[in-house]
Amino acid sequence: MKRRACLLALAGLPLARIGWAAGAAGGPPVGDGVFDPVLPGRELRFPEDEGAHPGFRTEWWYVTGWLGLPDGSPVGFQVTFFRVRTGIGEDNPSAFAPRQLILAHAAIADPELGRLRHAQRAARVGFGRAGYATGRASVWIGDWSLEQAGEGYQTSVGAGDFSYELALVPDGPPLLNGDGGFSRKAPDPHNASYYYSRPRLAVTGSLTIGGRRHQVSGRAWMDHEWSSAYLPDGADGWDWAGLNLDNGGALMAFRMRKPDGDALWASATLQSPDGSTRHLPAEQVAFSPLRHWRSPRTGIDYPVEWGLRAGERELVLRPLMDDQELESRRSTGTIYWEGAVRVLEQGREIGRGYLEMTGYGGTIQVG
Repeated sequence: MKRRACLLALAGLPLARIGWAAGAAGGPPVGDGVFDPVLPGRELRFPEDEGAHPGFRTEWWYVTGWLGLPDGSPVGFQVTFFRVRTGIGEDNPSAFAPRQLILAHAAIADPELGRLRHAQRAARVGFGRAGYATGRASVWIGDWSLEQAGEGYQTSVGAGDFSYELALVPDGPPLLNGDGGFSRKAPDPHNASYYYSRPRLAVTGSLTIGGRRHQVSGRAWMDHEWSSAYLPDGADGWDWAGLNLDNGGALMAFRMRKPDGDALWASATLQSPDGSTRHLPAEQVAFSPLRHWRSPRTGIDYPVEWGLRAGERELVLRPLMDDQELESRRSTGTIYWEGAVRVLEQGREIGRGYLEMTGYGGTIQVG
C-alpha cells in the first residue's frame, strides 16, 4: 500500500498500514527541505533533546522494564510512543491536515497469563487527542502519557485489562549510543539516527492486572531515538536488546538483519559500573539464535533465546516466557516479538532487560 494512503488512514480514515520505523525508501526524500537529515557531529544536549524533534520523519520514546509484584512474582512492562511526520499537508494551514501522528503501544508480560496483555492507540496531533512537547520529554495520546518529572519521568497507561502509573528515576546521565549519539544502521552513514538511552531507571508505582491493583517496584530502560532514514535497503528487520546488569553496568546491542538471517550491520554500547562507556563496532557484536518458538496465532517462528557476543563478553538472553508476540495491526501495521529476558553469563544470571525482534513475519513495512 502506498505510504500516503497509509498515513491518511491513520489520520482518521479506515486504518491501514504504516511502518513503525517509517524512514526507509518511499515518501519525500531526506534533505530536500521536507525531512531533517541525521548528520554526524551533532552534539546531543539535555534536557532539550529529551523533547520531540518534529522536523525528522520518525521518533520514539521506548520504555521497558521488570516489575516485582508484592508476592515477588516478576512481570515485564513496555510502553512506546511514536511521533511520525507524514510529509502530508506541510503547507496546509488547516488543523485537519495530518502533518504529525502519535502512535502508542503498551504491554504487560504476565507469566501467570502466559502471554502479553497489550493495547495500542493512534491519532493525529491536535484537537486535544494527541500531542508532544519540544525542549522536554512530554508525549501523550488520550490519557496515555510519558512526561518528564524533575530528574526523571512519569508514565501512565490505562487499557482494558491492565493499567499502570509509574515513576522512573535515572541514576546517572544519558547513555549516548554510537558516536556520541550518532548511531549508524548500515555501512552507508545515510541510514542513521540520533540515539540515547536511560538505563537503570528505578521504578515505583502501581500496576492493575486482573482487576487487582498492586504497588510495584523494579528497574527499567528508556530509549529515545529520532531519524529520517532508519531501515536500510536490504534489511528485513532488526534484533535489539537493552540490558540492565546487576553490577551496575548496562548494555545496548542491535543488528540490522538481512533476509538470510545474517547481519547487515550491528552495534553496541557497553557501560561499566563506574559509568564509563565503550562503543562496540559491528565486528565485535554477534547475535546467535539458540532456541525457537512458533506463534500459535500467526505461525511466525521467532528465535526466543539468543547468544549475544559483545566485545569479549559471551551472554545468553533467556525469555521470561516464550509468548511475548505483539500484534499491532491497528496502529503501526506490524507484528513483532518484544519481551522481558534474563541475562546469563557462564550459566549465572547477571541482569535483566528486554529483547525486540522485528521482520520475522516478512520484511517490516516502512511506508
